[in-house]
Amino acid sequence: MGIDYREYVGARLDRFRRTAFLMCGDWHLADDLVSTALIKLLRHWRRVSEMDDPDAYVRRVLLRCLLDERRRPWRREESWDALPELRTESVDGPVTERMAVLSALDGLAPRQRAVIVLRFFCDLSVEQAAAELDCSPGTVKSQTARALRTMRVALRDEEEESRHG
Repeated sequence: MGIDYREYVGARLDRFRRTAFLMCGDWHLADDLVSTALIKLLRHWRRVSEMDDPDAYVRRVLLRCLLDERRRPWRREESWDALPELRTESVDGPVTERMAVLSALDGLAPRQRAVIVLRFFCDLSVEQAAAELDCSPGTVKSQTARALRTMRVALRDEEEESRHG
């Protein structure tokens, strides 16, 4: 008999939420993704609990849920009553760096963002990430390179913008 569903989810829920957040950049959407993934996990728990790496299954379901959610038409629409106010003062330090990285992640396509999260947050190898994304290791490598290049440019632009005010 495999491990208990409640014990499994209880021990990993925070990590699943952080992974989902890093994939999508929105805590509310991350919670929705985790809820959907855990429902799917429960449906297939008997089979998944016998797997060598049930975490890989959950990460894959999270990614699939995110990609499905991004395809929905209402996700492409945004409306604002007023423009947000711009911050004028500069704040330096770890929080600023974290916000810059999250902003750079926001600029990535969903698959590129998923590759970065799987490779660097979940610490998966190229082969493991390829298995979870259902693609070749070469695709993971090229998506990683493109994503890192895009993030470097975004971070460099952000740094130059903050210098010039």
